[in-house]
Amino acid sequence: MTKLADRINRLEESATIAMARKSRELKAAGRDIISLSLGEPDFDTPDFIKNEAKAAIDNNFTKYMAVNGYEDLRTSICSKFKRDNNLDYTEDQIVVSTGAKQSIANVVMSIINPGDEVIVPAPYWVTYVEIIKMAGGQPVIVRAGIDNDFKMSAAQLSGAITPKTRMMIFSSPCNPTGTVYTEDELGDLADVIAENPDMVVLSDEIYEHINFTGQHHSIAQFPGVKEQVVTINGVSKAFAMTGWRLGYIGAPLWIAQACTKMQGQFTSGTCGITQRAAKAAVEADPSVTYEMRDAFLKRRDLVLARLENIEGVKTNLPPGAFYVFPDISYFFGKSGNGMSVNNASDMSLYLLEAANVALVTGAAFGDPDCIRISYAASEEVLTEALNRIEKALNELA
Repeated sequence: MTKLADRINRLEESATIAMARKSRELKAAGRDIISLSLGEPDFDTPDFIKNEAKAAIDNNFTKYMAVNGYEDLRTSICSKFKRDNNLDYTEDQIVVSTGAKQSIANVVMSIINPGDEVIVPAPYWVTYVEIIKMAGGQPVIVRAGIDNDFKMSAAQLSGAITPKTRMMIFSSPCNPTGTVYTEDELGDLADVIAENPDMVVLSDEIYEHINFTGQHHSIAQFPGVKEQVVTINGVSKAFAMTGWRLGYIGAPLWIAQACTKMQGQFTSGTCGITQRAAKAAVEADPSVTYEMRDAFLKRRDLVLARLENIEGVKTNLPPGAFYVFPDISYFFGKSGNGMSVNNASDMSLYLLEAANVALVTGAAFGDPDCIRISYAASEEVLTEALNRIEKALNELA
């Protein structure tokens, strides 16, 4: 008899990956599906980065390296943290991993014991909760709705902390909402965190350079909490390197050492070719990311303008990333195309069937009133998708 471990049975499949798979299956069956479900830039990796990878192959960067990454890459990451975030780390506080997802898993698995509580503001990236569950931790969900621009307040954070609280995980800019915390808002959260010195904060900043506010702030910039904060980043989003698989952390030394120990038993160091390419990326002036950022801003405005003209769709203004997260609860209880829409999951299935557009239910991100639309697609594709969405929503009655 085949029996899986309880931990895998407790684990949910990633909703974004599941919808992307469903989209591919329908396309293969001949359906004209537009997929706005994955968080992946539709740009190519810049040539200067690809050239470094080619040189790395020719120069035989094909051997095992230190588990936490090449030392000169970690030096470059330290310089990046100082340049972009005014954060001081040493090379031994940096751990390079096979994507920011592994970076997050390393930290959670290194710190969380069964029964420990982890505060997660909702909406949240789908993987946070599943990694917490894998470690045996207890997610404590703090819902921050669209009327609050999906931001958790300091009062909400304070109210969620108990003697079992060990960690908080959040992202800014946020996946799935595009929310960006201001310096003052982060400062208010930092004041609460400083009062709870046994609490570790994971600050996921992978969308740092896709930020339309003109200024990114890291919660680790506040001296009173820096030794409690792990800053997560990587090259996937800003440099269109999703398939290269490289993320990294800047962390207190004891956490960095624990993550290196953990990684040494799972994957060891990440791909040497990718590391040489990533070194070029993190050393580049951030201005190389502006063209893509500006294209995303135009797409955001296009999507919002269209959604705001559809009766029943409620939006806010997301200042970063490449998502909008509209509230579509107005349509709950309505029917169309032989389907009833009673929640966001029903809506995502309805739009897939009636409009041939793949989105992701907000329930996967902790908000069952919303859906996530990724605008990491061309303006032409987005326009066609929105034409289909508007028609399908107007047919609900």
